[in-house]
Parts: sequence; C-alpha cells; structure tokens
Amino acid sequence: MNRFCFVIHPLSLQDIERYEPGAKGKGEPILRKIMQWMPPYAAVHVTGVQTPDGRETEGWFVAATFLPQDVVDLPREEVYKKVLGAIQIGADLGAQVAGLGAFTGVVGDAGITINERSPIPVTTGNSLTIWAGVESLFRGAHEMDVDMSACTVTVIGATGSIGAACARIIAPKVRRMILVARNLTRLRHFHESVRDELPCETEIATEVGPAVRRSELILTATSSTQDIIEPEDLQTGAIVCELSLPHDVSRRVSELRPDVLVVEGGNMRVPGRPRFERVREPGTDFDLNLPPRTALACMSETMLLALENRLEPYTLGRGIQLEKVVEIGKMAAQCGFELADMRAFDAAITPETLAATRAAAARRRSGTVARSAIPSPSAQFVRSEQAKSKG
Repeated sequence: MNRFCFVIHPLSLQDIERYEPGAKGKGEPILRKIMQWMPPYAAVHVTGVQTPDGRETEGWFVAATFLPQDVVDLPREEVYKKVLGAIQIGADLGAQVAGLGAFTGVVGDAGITINERSPIPVTTGNSLTIWAGVESLFRGAHEMDVDMSACTVTVIGATGSIGAACARIIAPKVRRMILVARNLTRLRHFHESVRDELPCETEIATEVGPAVRRSELILTATSSTQDIIEPEDLQTGAIVCELSLPHDVSRRVSELRPDVLVVEGGNMRVPGRPRFERVREPGTDFDLNLPPRTALACMSETMLLALENRLEPYTLGRGIQLEKVVEIGKMAAQCGFELADMRAFDAAITPETLAATRAAAARRRSGTVARSAIPSPSAQFVRSEQAKSKG
C-alpha cells in the first residue's frame, strides 16, 4: 500500500483553534507568537480510503504553522524550510508522495523548488482542483437553468495556474470571457498568448467589481486574503464558483442575495470509509470544516497518486497541462472519487435551497423584488487595488 502526506496550515487566526483546541481564548499576539516558533508536526492520520476494486491508501496531514499572510510576507527560504520540514515528517512516517495545501502550493515557483529539494515527489494538487472547479461551475449553471452558450463568464485570478487553465477549459462553452488579474502587464501578456486559441470573445480587466457586474458566471481562483466579491457586485441569478481558500466571496452575499448561487468548487467525496483522526489525540476526529467523507480536491489528487502508484510530481509550476486535468478527472472516476454535494458558506445547498434561489432570481427578474432591496455600491465597499484578486 502506497502512502501519502499533505501539507496543511490554518487559514486565519480563528482557524488555529481547529488545529489546536487549546488555543481557544488566546489573544492574537500569543497566537502569532505560537505560529512563529512552533515547528511542523503530524496533525492528522488519514485511513479508510479505498477504491471500489479494493485498493487502499493511508496518509498524514502535516501542519506547517503558517497563516496565509505569513506565506506572503516571510522570506521565501524561511517558508521553503518549514514546508520541507513538514514533508520530511511525512516521509519519515512512510509517505511516498506529498501534496501542498493552500498557500504552500503557490509560494515561489508553485512547488518546483520544493519538489527539487524534497525527499519524495511533490504535487500541488491543482490539476484535480481545476477539474473539480470547472465541473462545479457547469453543475451550478445547469441547476440554475442557465444557457452557458449565451453567457459572459469572469475568471478572477486568470494569470494564476488554476485560473489560466480554467479559462481555457470554460472558453468553448460561453459567449464571452472577462479575464481579471491585478497585474496588468502580466494579464496583457497572458491574454495575448491565449487570445487566438480561445473560441469565445475575450477581454481583460484589473477591477473585480465592474467585471463581475457584467457576468452571469464567475469563477474565482485567487490567493487574496480579503473578500473581493460583495453583494452589490452580482447580477440577478449569477453563479459563482469559488476555488480560493480563504474564500473570496463575502459572507454578506449569503445574507443579502438569496437570488445568487455561490458554490465551493474544490471539494471531492472520498471513496471508502475515510477517517481523519488527530495524531495527538487518538480516537478524536480532526475537523476539516467539510461534510463527512469529503476532502479538498488538492488533497484528493495526492491520495489518487498513491492509489494509482503514480509516485511522481504530477502538478507543478504555473503552466498546467490540460491533458493532465483530463487524465486526473478520469483517474478520480476510476477510483471512486466524485464531486462532493454542493455547499457554500459552510452549509449544504439542498434541493430546497436551489429551488428557493431559482425562485428568488425569477422574482427579481420579473420586478417583484424592489431594486432598492439589493444593496448598491457605496464608498463603504470600494476596495483598494491591494484587495483585488492576486494573479
């Protein structure tokens, strides 16, 4: 049986309690100090992952004690050192392939240097994340009875490895695409390199709000640490697929826009009877903040490589091969991985929720809901360029 490890880290100060329950009630200065001096450690033992034909794998989630902003701000070599320390822990436990979670997969050259220095092959998990994200967007459009061929889609974080690949896959399905990223020079270069191969109309933008307001479909794949989509940005009946952690869509959307469908696009249902058990408290489950039998797509890619005996650096760097996205989707199906049930804002999207969302969109289109019931842009919601998507 091949084994894997996967590097994880808290996504916010509040999220630290999920990793270390003893941190509850500690003040921010203490929590930040803990993050600075605490070395990587094996946090979760994963068992029970089994394909329909009986193949199994087990592995460990190893915590690298970063917050997202730390990965952005700290010297790159310091980040590399802690990530490699986490991978070494996994290798010592018997892992033969490693995955990079959250911000550890985007630091520097997106895994290339870490793989070169690692004792075992490394993947970012981005190929399966792309597959899951695109399929989730398509599923959302189907559930909302949207004709994609007549739609405008905005891809936020378009120059990142995930956003760029998603744009290429989505383009044949839509009428128009707006590519959004913060760095205009890089965005122009990317657009020039792909414009002729994209079969839909395309344009570029550096401002999130105006692009989103013109779009029925939105896919967001950024490394922003702030909300970048607010309620006033969204069209009636819009579908938003999020591939970002932390999330890009403000929670105010769930409160103020019942006519909009937001879906988390990077979740997979894991085959078998998977268990995520705390290493330090045997018998206690680790809270992934996901439903039972559910893992992130990047985690699932690492599990797949172990199950399929593909002990290789499958997904690295900024340029994702679309052939690998197709291949990993087929591998997932063969091994019993499926798109997880739809959810957003830490809650399931039930058939009743979908029906209510469709009905709210229909009422607003017909004018039943007064325009003033939907918030309009104001100075309170003007975001600076620093808060825009990072691509």
